[in-house]
Amino acid sequence: MAASSPGPREVLAPSPEAGCKAINSSSGRRGLLWRLRDKQLRLGLFEISPGHELHRLTCMMQAGLWAATQVSMDHPPRGLPTEKDFSEVLTQVHKGFELGTLAGPAFAWLRHSLGLAEEDYQAALGPGGPYLQFLSTSKSNASFFLSHDQRFFLKTQRRREVRALLAHLPRYLQHLQRHPHSLLARLLGVHSLRVARGKKSVFYPAGRIAQRYDIKGCEVSRWVEPAPEGSPVVLVLKDLNFQGKTIDLGPQRSWLLRQMELDTAFLRDLNLLDYSLLVASQHLQEDERGPGSSLVFRTARSVQGVQSLDEPGAPNLRLLPGGPNALHIVDGPEQRYFLGLVDLATVYGLRKRLEHLWKTLRYPTRTFSTVSPALYARRLCQWVEAHTE
Repeated sequence: MAASSPGPREVLAPSPEAGCKAINSSSGRRGLLWRLRDKQLRLGLFEISPGHELHRLTCMMQAGLWAATQVSMDHPPRGLPTEKDFSEVLTQVHKGFELGTLAGPAFAWLRHSLGLAEEDYQAALGPGGPYLQFLSTSKSNASFFLSHDQRFFLKTQRRREVRALLAHLPRYLQHLQRHPHSLLARLLGVHSLRVARGKKSVFYPAGRIAQRYDIKGCEVSRWVEPAPEGSPVVLVLKDLNFQGKTIDLGPQRSWLLRQMELDTAFLRDLNLLDYSLLVASQHLQEDERGPGSSLVFRTARSVQGVQSLDEPGAPNLRLLPGGPNALHIVDGPEQRYFLGLVDLATVYGLRKRLEHLWKTLRYPTRTFSTVSPALYARRLCQWVEAHTE
């Protein structure tokens, strides 16, 4: 995965035991009501506790990610990432496994630029509580996890996807700098685990979300049989499940359409396709509606640059508590929407071109996901335009 690097570093990893003591003492003070509320918010997620088939793997991930973050805490970024930072590979040797950190200084700089404290990142991904398993309808056979506090999303990636992601990393960071309100998912780290597979962390769902949709703007294989009523499983639904529904954003709609154009043009220029617009929603409570809501932060920057907070066109975006705009949480008149572009690593190479030809013959009158990056970007923007108001 790092053949072009100047040579990986290999070090013995520090132990997370000291960090665990602080985390465990804090979690031990939680009251009964907090634990009950926490369990309720995890509907559709499954704790990977002792006895679970993935428990050993996730314990390795937690110990490895704790140690990897400790490196960036001991050596914080001191400026924009250099070419060497983007190609660095650090291998930390643990008992029974090795964890590699790819482009660690570059991702540490990104986390810093987002206002994410390394201590918080380490506490969430480290061994302070079991990871949560997220059951996905993805056909990629990837594994999906959430950190115990549900702030960070982890997903296994194929080698070719990781290579594509790292190749585009400098331009990805430049795009986020230029467009701080980009809908692109914030990829906070890439790692390899010798006894398993690499991970990336991104998405953070909120507690009252009832439905989630993975949108690609096409028809073929874009239906998921919903879970029976009362089932604890919360499935990610797809395009055809969204038929007859709209995203009511009110004055926020024009901002979303413009930002979709900017982000998909960036992905088109990187020759990428098969990414998804992740859409989730929840009903607004009475005290969350209107300008008096205590969680509303008016942001000063937009896709056009800095503008007055009192200007009617200023985007009214909800930010994650205590953090920057890592995920767009946009309020419409009745619903709160969680929006983000995810799975940003599929290149339109020879394999995808052949798949396009085969699907053209098999589905001559239907739309499918394997199309040119230009068509893919245009079609997803058209879907957003047609399904928003």
